Amino acid sequence: MSAQPEFSSDAVQEAASRAIAAVSPRNGKVAIGPVLPEDIASLFLWFNDSQAAQSDMPYRPVDCMAFKEWLDQNVSLTTQMLFVIRSLLPARAVGFVLFKNFQPVFRSAELGVRIGAEQDRGKGYGSAATEVALDYAWNNLNLRRISLTVLGGNGRAVAAYRKAGFREEGVMRQAAYVDGAWHDVVMMAAINPQGGI
Repeated sequence: MSAQPEFSSDAVQEAASRAIAAVSPRNGKVAIGPVLPEDIASLFLWFNDSQAAQSDMPYRPVDCMAFKEWLDQNVSLTTQMLFVIRSLLPARAVGFVLFKNFQPVFRSAELGVRIGAEQDRGKGYGSAATEVALDYAWNNLNLRRISLTVLGGNGRAVAAYRKAGFREEGVMRQAAYVDGAWHDVVMMAAINPQGGI
């Protein structure tokens, strides 16, 4: 019998998630931080989840080579930033936050949030991650405005964004064709509450 401790791959992944979450922007529920190697398979799956896509965008599959190229380029792009959302207890990846279309002159960007697995939705991870992302945008990126769009029928997402500080700015009627039907798209934005120049 060996006196060597046994380490499962899940234990190692949780330890890595816990370590990175401890040094990443966070609140009492989630942290948002860099992509770890063990997150890549989950991210690939979440980007290709046709059911989840129906709640926020038309579904277009992403092949593994294009996904790898996008991840590799993401590091050097100044127009977007990808964060993995990690629950704190237990520490594990549950989704992602994407800042994109940075406009430095206007100090603005767009935000996208997705909670990956259906069993993790409706638990407040999206609201919590959006709050952390806004705090990061205001206090680290010095942004003035964050905008997003969401399908009008996605009440859960609209409620999460409202809770985090977003307000509706308008509706684009029948602007997205998803799953065989036209849907309204709600435009929402949050303004830095600290004001500034």
